[in-house]
Amino acid sequence: MNIDLLKRLCEMPGVPGNEDRVRDLISTEIEGLFDEVTVDPMGSLLCKRNATGTDPLKIMLLCHMDEIGFLVSHISDKGYLYLQPVGGFDPRNLFSRRVLVCTDDGDYKGVMNPGGKPVHIASPEDRKKVPELGEFFVDLGMGEKARDVVKVGDFVVMDEPFLEMGDKFVSKALDNRIACWLGIEAIRQLGDKGHDAEIHVAFTCQEEVGLRGARTASYAIKPDIGIGIDTTLACDTPGIPEKDATTQQGKGFGLHVRDSSFIADKALVKEVESLAIKNDIPYQRTMLAAGGQDGAAAQQAAAGARAVGIVVGTRYIHTVTEMVEKGDLQAALDIIVAYLSEF
Repeated sequence: MNIDLLKRLCEMPGVPGNEDRVRDLISTEIEGLFDEVTVDPMGSLLCKRNATGTDPLKIMLLCHMDEIGFLVSHISDKGYLYLQPVGGFDPRNLFSRRVLVCTDDGDYKGVMNPGGKPVHIASPEDRKKVPELGEFFVDLGMGEKARDVVKVGDFVVMDEPFLEMGDKFVSKALDNRIACWLGIEAIRQLGDKGHDAEIHVAFTCQEEVGLRGARTASYAIKPDIGIGIDTTLACDTPGIPEKDATTQQGKGFGLHVRDSSFIADKALVKEVESLAIKNDIPYQRTMLAAGGQDGAAAQQAAAGARAVGIVVGTRYIHTVTEMVEKGDLQAALDIIVAYLSEF
């Protein structure tokens, strides 16, 4: 397992609309793997592997590059940075975080906290309050000089390292650098197989703010089959009813059949399921009541496509301690390679 690549992908900063560093890393990694590589006007990296026959089936893997983060919306006279979120954050997870403020001229380390009194002088009522996102600010430790180096529109990500912990990986941005890793490694492992289909791997942008890059990429490619690759919830931890777990870590990849953005093609679900059983690849069916993923964009683009999701159960999602099971990630890779090898 290419852990070094996953580490570099996760630690690379890239929020919606600012995926260029991630895209550059992927571009270097995929040299020689595809016949055509282009960047579309939205900033998605579109990679095509030609088929050997005529009028081939078009299969599209959708792997979004962006991570949740913030854009700088205001810089106070004292140099405090105020932010607007790009992606879904829970304010309870943002207290006292180290962050990286990314500008055109360099990156600056800072700390994020909400405005308000420290615990020593806070009233009991104050201590019970959960601040709104708009109350958080970043302190770069340079006072008013911050106004000289940071501009409105610069982006902010959490500044935490990738960790290997036993059978788990822990990092920020596993959602969805997991998919970027799978898209690269699947084509590497596929080798000379799968040439009866025209395979497209779209490393898309701006998924966390509405599947935007996937929509434009899917309209351009017009796939017959779309496979959305993403993380999903693994709520197999204390305090959550078993019925709400979505996935259990250690039980394989998630075969995603529904969320609020799409319903997977029933026949395609059965095809993938049969392949998993045939190849002894552990899997579990998954469903979300809310949320969406790039497979929906492929399904609904142009004249439509058959679509399904391949997902990896992730604990503590949309935090800096997102956690995945190594075996589940391997199972996701194995099923993608097995499916593409059928063509």
